[in-house]
Amino acid sequence: MSVNGRRTDLTVLVVDHTAAGRFALGSVLRRAGHQVVAVGTGNEALVELDVRLRRGTLPDVALVDVELSDMSGFELCRRLKTRPHMSGLPVVHFSAGEAAPGELRQGLEAGGESHLALPAEPEEIDTVVRAAVRAARLRADDQAAARRLTLLSEAIVTIQSARSPQELADAAAEGTARLTGAPAAVFVLGPDDELYRGTSRNRTSLALPDAGAHRTVTALLRRLAHGQAGVRITTVPAPLWPAGFFRPGVEHDARLVLMPTQDGRAAVCLATPTRGVRRVDPENESLLARLAQATVLAAEPLLMYQIERHVALTLQHSFLPQPHRLPELPGVDVVVRYVPASRETEIGGDFYAALRTGEGVLAVVGDVVGHSLEAATVMVEIRHALRAYCVDESDPAVLAGQLDRMLQLYHPEVTATVCLALIDPGTGRTRIANAGHIPPLIVRDTRSADYVKAAGPLLGLGVPHPAPTELFLEPTDRLLMVTDGLIETRGVDLAVSMEHLRAAATGSMPGLDALCDTLLTYFDHNRDDDIAMLALRLEGDPATRVSPET
Repeated sequence: MSVNGRRTDLTVLVVDHTAAGRFALGSVLRRAGHQVVAVGTGNEALVELDVRLRRGTLPDVALVDVELSDMSGFELCRRLKTRPHMSGLPVVHFSAGEAAPGELRQGLEAGGESHLALPAEPEEIDTVVRAAVRAARLRADDQAAARRLTLLSEAIVTIQSARSPQELADAAAEGTARLTGAPAAVFVLGPDDELYRGTSRNRTSLALPDAGAHRTVTALLRRLAHGQAGVRITTVPAPLWPAGFFRPGVEHDARLVLMPTQDGRAAVCLATPTRGVRRVDPENESLLARLAQATVLAAEPLLMYQIERHVALTLQHSFLPQPHRLPELPGVDVVVRYVPASRETEIGGDFYAALRTGEGVLAVVGDVVGHSLEAATVMVEIRHALRAYCVDESDPAVLAGQLDRMLQLYHPEVTATVCLALIDPGTGRTRIANAGHIPPLIVRDTRSADYVKAAGPLLGLGVPHPAPTELFLEPTDRLLMVTDGLIETRGVDLAVSMEHLRAAATGSMPGLDALCDTLLTYFDHNRDDDIAMLALRLEGDPATRVSPET
């Protein structure tokens, strides 16, 4: 073989059933500069290879006699090819004289590289041996390249499935580690310098770098990415790269593959330890550059969504009154809760309201269909419209009709659900209009709870709304109104989830706060939707009344 123009020695395993043959082949090969390991049987060859495999010193090629005493040379070749760590060993069969009919075919079918007829000129033997090794190495290189491309493809698919910048960083770190065979860390640097860090599973999670290390990395990446276009690959020496990202407490030079987003406001960095190796593998770095490009393409919409989500949440929190800012509602105690969906999901249009009207207190819970910034803005419009309508109107069915027409006129593609309850604090008379929403639940002090029989069409459809359902609340009754984000679970019928809600409310402790907290705890898991909740009761049982949370 030749490396950088210089011929290199090979280690050749000679398997010949005759001592004279082993000696003759060994002499020729040694004169050509090769190391020779000679054995007489197929079983001896297998034992020798097992020993060398454990030592990590497998030979480069095997010269195998087709006629061995314990098995044919073809059978020995087949056995080698079935062993995962020996299957790549090239085998050259040889025989005395010209190959018998079918021997060449048998050798190739067994996995051999070629057939050598002996006696032969020393140069021919050396050429055949080197050609077999060269072909095997090229084949191994092709297989390794195919495996790495497969790993790259798998990593890109996982990256494209990420639902958040953090999931993206974790997926990219794992893909980088599989491509390089080394621990990896991936950083997604957002426009506001928020740093999402992912580490590969082959790096222990103990003793992660502290906040100071993250600040150092943030400043470094921002400086390196400034004014850059395309992929940049560079090495950062250990004094400038914080210890511990690859192995706990260990300093490493870091090889960085850095790429900014198209607008230059964010960047992605794949980092691996150099381990003191200065020689660069161009193929490996090309694959990492492609992985960085895929990560950036996936990061851009996720980071944009994070900005949109922040805007929408700010919008919601600005217009949904906090518990301590609820208006004074004489004769009625009200407690509200609002819980945004998990960070990986989109923003919703859930809302609540508690308003004074000329005929009492209007309690409202609703949900704009869809998950987007538009849903949040339509939610704000509905709340403002409702406040305006309440100046001259109190009937919940009339209000539902007015909201329906507003949506048809200004947002014809949008629908919403809403439940409106008008309560007279003096008498307990309650009128409820329900537009496609979960009906209110009345929780009684008799350890029972029932849904109000109130139903109607969604807002935005232009369908007439029925007259309100009328009932009377007792001072000890608690009226609960929620959005479906609290109970809705993918794959579970809504009626089943509503029954779970009724049972959980029945078992709650007295008080409005206790009721809300019990339900949030009972249904506590990673939700795909926001939760809006309003609970109220008439003032009249101060012994169990609990002040709203601040």
